[in-house]
Amino acid sequence: MHKRQFLKVAGGTVAGTVLLGTGTSFYSTHIEPANIDCTQLSLRLPRLSPAFHGYRIAQLSDIHIDDTWMDFKRLSDIVKQVNAQHPDLIVITGDFVTRYYPWAARPLAALGDLHARDGIFSIYGNHDAWSGTDWLGALIKPLGINDLTNEFHTIKRENGAMLHIVGIEDLWPDPSYINSVWEYSDTIAGLVKRLPSEGSAILLAHEPDFADVATKTERFDLQLSGHTHGGQVRIPLVGTPRTPPLGHKYVSGLYSVGSMLQYTNRGLGMVKPQVRFDCRPEITIIECQAL
Repeated sequence: MHKRQFLKVAGGTVAGTVLLGTGTSFYSTHIEPANIDCTQLSLRLPRLSPAFHGYRIAQLSDIHIDDTWMDFKRLSDIVKQVNAQHPDLIVITGDFVTRYYPWAARPLAALGDLHARDGIFSIYGNHDAWSGTDWLGALIKPLGINDLTNEFHTIKRENGAMLHIVGIEDLWPDPSYINSVWEYSDTIAGLVKRLPSEGSAILLAHEPDFADVATKTERFDLQLSGHTHGGQVRIPLVGTPRTPPLGHKYVSGLYSVGSMLQYTNRGLGMVKPQVRFDCRPEITIIECQAL
């Protein structure tokens, strides 16, 4: 190859590499994070009454209100997508915010437009706990969002049919100390004791690895979690290079853990580095099926 031809090819290769890198960067910081995936699931729950056959639950998680990405407009558009699915119930599995943010009331107000005939229920995530749940609770309660921290709510239908939505506190409330999921065995046992013995029970637990504890109670048909964001980045032939503590085992999607199903939602927002690649943000629509 002549020198002139070599320089031309080499220059083109360098330019192509730069453009590819620039394009990938723009895609992962602007395109994919805004491309919401509405995942549709149909799950058979062993203890679900036929009265709840076809019951639709919308799960949102890891909204991560901040001053860089998740603002009122983005969240408002997400709310419209959720409402268009006509869910019977909406659950939010933690991390409303990334950190304490004095102006969070404005973007969070978009959640006030969520609609579901049986209500909206939530738990807190680790970022919420680190930011202060008293402050955050004062903002979301007027929006019609019901806090289920270490509580449960029973939805009733005719002939005494019941469906229980249970929430547990965040398992990583102190950023300087990582608890074992087993430290909350007594907490979940206490909740189970208070539950009626009849009816299907669905657990909201921000950190997905709690499924190992929850399944041991033999009371829950399904656990819904978030926390991991699916890793935010998935590399072809490599997978997810990084997951947070208490989210290493059940990173994204549906799992069978003992006799219980567990689903980890990939979340809607991001934490630093604020990129998503092959890991779109997610709204989950679960249609519950009776056996």
